[in-house]
Amino acid sequence: MKIPSILGTISQDIECYNDKSKAILVGGAVRDYFLKLPSKDYDIEVYGLDTILALEEILAVYGSVNLVGKSFGVLKFSYEGEEYDFSFPRRETKTDKGHKGFDVFVDGTMQYHQASKRRDFTINALGYDIAKEVFLDPFDGRKDMQSLTLRHIDDTTFVEDPLRIYRAVQFCARFGYTLASDTFTLCQQMVKEGMLDELPKERIYTEWTKLLLKSPKPSIGFGLMRELGILKGYFPELHALIDVPQSPQWHPEGDVWIHTMMTVDEMAQLCRDSTVYDKRQKLKFLFAILCHDLGKATHTTLEEDGRIRAIGHELAGVAPTQSLLYRLSDEHDFIESILPLVEHHLKPSQFYAGKAKASAFRRLATRVNIEELVVVARADFLGRTTVASLARVYHAGEWMLEKSKTLNVHKAPLECLLQGRDLIALGFTPSVQFKEILAYIYEQQLVGAIDSKQSALDVVKQKYIALSS
Repeated sequence: MKIPSILGTISQDIECYNDKSKAILVGGAVRDYFLKLPSKDYDIEVYGLDTILALEEILAVYGSVNLVGKSFGVLKFSYEGEEYDFSFPRRETKTDKGHKGFDVFVDGTMQYHQASKRRDFTINALGYDIAKEVFLDPFDGRKDMQSLTLRHIDDTTFVEDPLRIYRAVQFCARFGYTLASDTFTLCQQMVKEGMLDELPKERIYTEWTKLLLKSPKPSIGFGLMRELGILKGYFPELHALIDVPQSPQWHPEGDVWIHTMMTVDEMAQLCRDSTVYDKRQKLKFLFAILCHDLGKATHTTLEEDGRIRAIGHELAGVAPTQSLLYRLSDEHDFIESILPLVEHHLKPSQFYAGKAKASAFRRLATRVNIEELVVVARADFLGRTTVASLARVYHAGEWMLEKSKTLNVHKAPLECLLQGRDLIALGFTPSVQFKEILAYIYEQQLVGAIDSKQSALDVVKQKYIALSS
């Protein structure tokens, strides 16, 4: 296993400290090596040293040492711009609810098998003895990897942190694993007992972001949350989509839940293929498509002629989207930026069918970022099994994007041609009338009656100055 050379150097120094001391690479880096995934995080557990001070002295020879986690047996070591976590093995005793309800005891005399028992899954208990270049696998994690199985290590330690249920969900989705039957049963029981209640939203949100951003098919994770009872108990907005019928003409794939899961997977693919959007933008798209049809749970009707309709579901989806997302995060601006994408997700198809005029595009741009909207609508279009969708050519979206670019409103609305200072230059005294005048001028821009600053000034002179003189 290839690791940074500095870790090999330090491990040799640790080995020389006494006949029991050694450094073992642990956690995701070892797991990802066998999964053939890139990894930049290197966590090293150090065994056999007498005190954390001894480890600090060894590390200080090569770089800077941050003592912020010293009381928990953790030192952060910086070398040539990279940071590594060095820690002592420790025992943890559950004393209260929550991820902080533990008493931690650092114990450098522990053996690796004993220390790794506190980890969540067998695939995360893998270690690598750096000096001896030997892999350690105390709980047959590699065997579970071969069978694509995610299995917990110990019942007692696993239930001490309910977040591990969400970790199970995102790991299964990311790696295409199946949850072992005994692990599934344990997680299901934990959900029934309400253990997830003690988790702060910030920790849950972190696991959701990993599920959405790192999974080839996030639907696997959401399906698992459904089976475990998480959706029914904690995310009723999503659970309500199950078995909600849709028109077979537009949605032959099935109910709203099936369609939503297909769209989430399509969006995950679109995000992976993009080299333009950063993680934050991708997460925005993924949450938008996850929530885009929440309004169908309350606005789906079966007409007398047998047609299934969901009139007004776009606007109706805004409130449940807020409800769901605010239970995951307090990032107000981020959440509010998602709502217009939900509210207007049908606009590309509607505009295309009605061959909307330029004024409609200009007005739409004041409510939503059209370029972003087309991305969401594209995933919505692809996440179904109509002949057109299977052909994977989204004519409505391409047309809307081209038209909005021609009008220069694809990324932002038109800027008002006039500002207050322009009115002052015309001789106006600042007053409440400014708002009326500027609103009128902007309305004329939207309908295309004004397209330059000079023409805007001329209108003000004619409509307001001439009338008052």
